Amino acid sequence: MRTIPRLCIGLAVSAISLGSMAALAQDSYDYRRGVNFAGIRTFAFKETAPMAPEAYKTTTYDSPIQRERTQAAIAAQLEARGLRHDDQHPDVYIVTHRTYKTDYTYYGPYGWGGPYWWGGYYAGYYPGWGYGGYGGGYVYEELLGTLTVDMQDARTGELLWRGIETGRVHQSSKPYKRDKRVNDEVSEVFKHFPSGAVATSGVR
Repeated sequence: MRTIPRLCIGLAVSAISLGSMAALAQDSYDYRRGVNFAGIRTFAFKETAPMAPEAYKTTTYDSPIQRERTQAAIAAQLEARGLRHDDQHPDVYIVTHRTYKTDYTYYGPYGWGGPYWWGGYYAGYYPGWGYGGYGGGYVYEELLGTLTVDMQDARTGELLWRGIETGRVHQSSKPYKRDKRVNDEVSEVFKHFPSGAVATSGVR
């Protein structure tokens, strides 16, 4: 008697998994008009504030190791565009931030879909199904992570460029898979970087 409900749940999970890969992977960017990005020659990384204590305890996806991966991937992207890492005399500073939210999708008796709402660190980290209080429906939860990369003028502190990528977080990934995911993630962030030109317009 439980075969049909389980089948429905399985189909819904597959549908959400496929839909999430396309819909939740999002990138955006912005840059300051009139900046001569071709004239930027050197960069350095500026340390960000320490993670919140609760975040440090509850996720392995944001850690000193992950930050090293991220910075290495960013350096590779910038060096491929002709910039050089110089901690002593950088033209720009690179500042990175990672934030996390849990996305909930309600699957009710009339099909899967909204309502959608957001949670924080305490809402859970692993995708999965749970029973809800909406007439026997189900709730699917998934952790989303957003990487923000800022490029700041080293002399004035002005923000010159910002790239953002949001996607699903794989908490249980092996280290070598995390390497690949971070490289892919950073590659997407820099896909619209206006190197080799003077920026004339720019919000996306």
